[in-house]
Amino acid sequence: MAQAGEFLFIVAVPVVLALAALVSLFAVGALFDALDNPGEISSRVEAISRRVRGWIEGIFHRPPKPPSPPPPDHYYKAYWEKP
Repeated sequence: MAQAGEFLFIVAVPVVLALAALVSLFAVGALFDALDNPGEISSRVEAISRRVRGWIEGIFHRPPKPPSPPPPDHYYKAYWEKP
């Protein structure tokens, strides 16, 4: 049991530290991007809110009607029907 705990500690700690370093690098990059382009922040937030709003409204739309066969006088005739 002790060996498994030591192995888990040796493997888990570096993985967690590497993931934390990666997340912090992304956060610092986002901070610098926001500082370089302060006007784009509001447009990005608006774009994300529009996308989320559209997704939420899309959930409540009715599904499209199932296709119906064309009437007998329609110009299209199925290829498997005799002319």
